[in-house]
Amino acid sequence: MKKTKKPQQIKTAPTAVAVERRRFNWAPWVLGLAAIVVAFQVYAPAINGYFVFDDRYLPFFAPDRTANFSRFVNDLRPLLMLSFWIDYKLSPEPKPNSAQFHETNVLLHAFVSIFAALIIFKILDWAGVTGRMRAGIAIVCGALFLLHPLQTESVAYVASRSEVLSVFFYYAAFAVFLYRGTESITLARSIAVLALFGAAVAVKEHTLTLPALFLLTDYFWGRGGVRRNRILYGLIAVAAAGGAVFVGHVLVHAKTAGFGMRDMTPLDFFLTQCRVLWIYLRLFILPFGQNIDPDIPVSHNLFEHGAIFGLLALVALVWAAWKYRKQYPLAAYGIFVFLLLIAPTSSMVPIRDPLAEHRLYLPFLGLLLICAEFLRRLRLEQVAAIGCAALALCSVLTYQRNRIWASTLTLWQDSVNKSPNKFRPRFQLAYAQYESRNCAPAVSNFEVASRLDHPKKDDDLLIDWGLALGCAGRWNEAVGEFERAAEMNNTAHVHTQIALAYVNLKQFDLAMDELNVGQKIDPGYAMTYMYRGKIYEYRGDYRNAAGEYKKACDRTPATGACQEYDRMLQQVH
Repeated sequence: MKKTKKPQQIKTAPTAVAVERRRFNWAPWVLGLAAIVVAFQVYAPAINGYFVFDDRYLPFFAPDRTANFSRFVNDLRPLLMLSFWIDYKLSPEPKPNSAQFHETNVLLHAFVSIFAALIIFKILDWAGVTGRMRAGIAIVCGALFLLHPLQTESVAYVASRSEVLSVFFYYAAFAVFLYRGTESITLARSIAVLALFGAAVAVKEHTLTLPALFLLTDYFWGRGGVRRNRILYGLIAVAAAGGAVFVGHVLVHAKTAGFGMRDMTPLDFFLTQCRVLWIYLRLFILPFGQNIDPDIPVSHNLFEHGAIFGLLALVALVWAAWKYRKQYPLAAYGIFVFLLLIAPTSSMVPIRDPLAEHRLYLPFLGLLLICAEFLRRLRLEQVAAIGCAALALCSVLTYQRNRIWASTLTLWQDSVNKSPNKFRPRFQLAYAQYESRNCAPAVSNFEVASRLDHPKKDDDLLIDWGLALGCAGRWNEAVGEFERAAEMNNTAHVHTQIALAYVNLKQFDLAMDELNVGQKIDPGYAMTYMYRGKIYEYRGDYRNAAGEYKKACDRTPATGACQEYDRMLQQVH
């Protein structure tokens, strides 16, 4: 047999295969860091501002709750309270330190603006915007979210942490949903979305709109829908149903919001919101006349205060968004998003205050999408020029607005200037003046407040008015206001204030009589014993003073009575 030769292998020269390594993209990280730095610069005036308004009703102002973690976070909004507890523990002495709380708000706001830019960036891709134009518009929109003066109330107001933190989780969940890669979302990503949704609801209830936003997004852009994402929608529907039942229970029993309000019906609120929504839009385009406590009259029928025109304009807006959704998809989608996200606070559920700037924080995304529709029709150079000009103006206006938020006096004086006939701004200004020892102006403003219409004039006004009179050295007149307060609400507290006035008038026997009356009304009120101890101490009777301080300490240790008792024991011995 012939041996067969093996076929010769043809040797070829080795070819160089160029392997391109993916370079790390530093741009998003640099932009994110820049957002944080700029946010702290723009909000700098308010960072050291003191706590205002509802801030003082938060648990870190209650010394008996700050020591106990479970009592601190045992609230309808546990994650919100947890964030406050962390700030309280991190803040330097004396606690609570407002700067720590404000800094957290600013940092959260910067992260929310980054999420807003990421959301816009993804939706621009669906709208056919690509390349540098897509990135440029997303950056401008994210920066507008960061720097617009309408955001000031949500960020500079510590109590509005509920807005910033809830929207942080809300936008994060929406971003995870959008960047799913395929039309069908995975189980792991569904669980992540559900966890973020739960966190958002645990901070504030208006975030229950997230499932509806998912549905709107899927069907408007043709991205999956319920059938392809049934796992996510199934999980989130169960969670949303449970949340809706809880929120419904709250709305039925709440005093300042919900269906239990006696002085505002759902129809009244809806008609009023038909006007208020246009005020929000005007504030977005022309941000002047901002006010922490605007005076908005209620529309009780279609023709009162022009409610019918606001309603007709809203109907026309929705019709136009639907009709021209193909030609202007970003604007149409933005209108639907805006109306959906603002619906919990601006539709049929009555809220005591018809308008509040912080309610625009969540639906701000819809307004950014409308802006993106306008910007996409320009050249990149025009986008950059318009964006830089608008952001520079917003930065100046936001900085100026934060200077007003830096002090309770400037904040409430600004509100009184814009709402001169409203009770609450006038009362808050008077109290801020009393706290800062501007006694004569405080007395004047308390007197004006007493003449203004307010559905809940109570003894608090008269007591604070009396304290301001005392601060001005007019203790005889203060006694009169305290006695009027006692006629309205006969409490141990008001009798301690009458006793305080008599002490300053050097009428100690009358002061003791008032404290005895207060003790009979409420034997457990610690301040009765504190005041009596002060009188004994003033008279040099240290043993009886120590006894009174001990009684106060036994009832409420947080009053400082225990320290007074220890000090007085040293005097006795």
